[in-house]
Order: sequence, then structure tokens, then C-alpha cells
Amino acid sequence: QVQLAESGGGLVQAGGSLRLSCAPPERIFSTYAIGWFRQAPGKEREFVAVVHVSDSTYYAESVKGRFTISREHLKNTVWLQMNSLKPEDTAVYYCAASFGGTWPQYLVSEYDYWGQGTQVTVSS
Repeated sequence: QVQLAESGGGLVQAGGSLRLSCAPPERIFSTYAIGWFRQAPGKEREFVAVVHVSDSTYYAESVKGRFTISREHLKNTVWLQMNSLKPEDTAVYYCAASFGGTWPQYLVSEYDYWGQGTQVTVSS
């Protein structure tokens, strides 16, 4: 069983920042694209951002310019820096790993492994 360990969620006021981390096993980190998705109550899981093994990145329009995804090679960690948070960013955020597929991978079905999720709540 592949574990994608997520952390960093919490409660923040609108306009604030949070940083999420995802720490997959080294073999996953070095060969899989790593993405972040989110799911709000009553809604479908939606794509947020993805980073390729080459460090190329791709974002959903709703977060472009506010969120930054990055890979830290020394720690085998993927970060999601979230700035200028809005109440509509409130959701459970999931880290996921995708092997193969067509870049950029933004569909849930393109991902092979998922984390347990971390709650992000933005108050107005």
C-alpha cells in the first residue's frame, strides 16, 4: 500500500495563507506526477494543481496566481503554497500520484494513489 502523507491543513481567515505538504515514498516522488485535488461538501472532487517530475506545473484557473505547487527534492516533498485564500477554497485537500497519462494530468481517473486528505477551512 502506497502512503502519501499529507499535512498542513487548518483554519485561516480570508486573505490568509496555508502551506500543505505531501511526502510520497521516494520511488513515487521521482517517477510520478504529483497533484492536489480538493473536495467541498456535496461537490465532486476537483483538480487544483499538478507538478511533473521535470518540475513543470499546471493549475486550475480558480487558483492560478494564488497557489504555487513545487517539489523539494532533498525531502521528497511536494508543497502547495496557498495565498490570498477565499472562503470558497474551503475543502478537504488530497494529494495524489499519477504515472503515465498525458500531461497535464487533471482528471481524477488519471491518478493511481491518493492520500487521506487534510481539511482546509477559510473563514470570511
